[in-house]
Amino acid sequence: MPLRVGYVREHFSSPLLQFAADDGDKTFTLVECPNDIAIALTDPLISGIANGSKAYKLVGSFVNTPLNWAVITGVKSQYQSISDLEGTTIGISRIGSGSQTMAYVTALQQAGPRTIYNSRVLNNDIRGLINSVNDGTTSAFMWEWFTTKPFADAGEVRFIGSVPTPWPSWLIAAHPSQERAPSQDVRVFLQTLSTYVAAFNTPEKRAGPNVEFIKDKFGYPEEDIKAWLATVGYPADCAAIPESVISDTLTVLEKAGVVKAPEGGRFDIANFVDVEVVKLT
Repeated sequence: MPLRVGYVREHFSSPLLQFAADDGDKTFTLVECPNDIAIALTDPLISGIANGSKAYKLVGSFVNTPLNWAVITGVKSQYQSISDLEGTTIGISRIGSGSQTMAYVTALQQAGPRTIYNSRVLNNDIRGLINSVNDGTTSAFMWEWFTTKPFADAGEVRFIGSVPTPWPSWLIAAHPSQERAPSQDVRVFLQTLSTYVAAFNTPEKRAGPNVEFIKDKFGYPEEDIKAWLATVGYPADCAAIPESVISDTLTVLEKAGVVKAPEGGRFDIANFVDVEVVKLT
């Protein structure tokens, strides 16, 4: 039975989409949920395990550069910079999402724990978030820069800043049961995905074919695609995770109040990964 691979249909997933087109559902299918493997943002994956989730283990890396989060407000709002947002209500897509985590991280970077943002959940819907900053329900929200830039270009919202994640942006997780995600199948998936990532990463592909692929799949302007490609990096081996990625992310998440260290004060990295699959470096 093919593995069910959960993903976010954004430009970051382009190598995966190219892999899927060639695979033709033979070894895996792309799904939303439930899934056996998930390619997702680093911070929710790590914080989920730190906060007690047993639903998955980390098995690999997908994007090893930060995600640039735009700070977005309403067209006619009073807010002109990130510092104007202190004490206001920030819109988030859902509890535990990257939009919530990055609001905490932004507060920490702005003025330490004293800077407090209130959170309002808006049904995991970017349209709801856009409406909220324009009707004054929230002051701002955070979302990946290039995904939301078309809304800014159309005059629906304004960008007042950006905050890159202090960690590589995407990891890969798998269900811990051998019935759902057999280790050998996961290893083969990661090995093959690495070849598509390597092809996507070549200067020749970045200069032309990648631009056309993303333009066709997502409809972004060519200049935005080229600007994004100049900033994004993928790993040489999707089955490897540097231990520092997990430990450093946990350090920031703990300071931001997203996770709490266990008794003794240290997280055990082995609890976060599937040791039968991942290569810790």
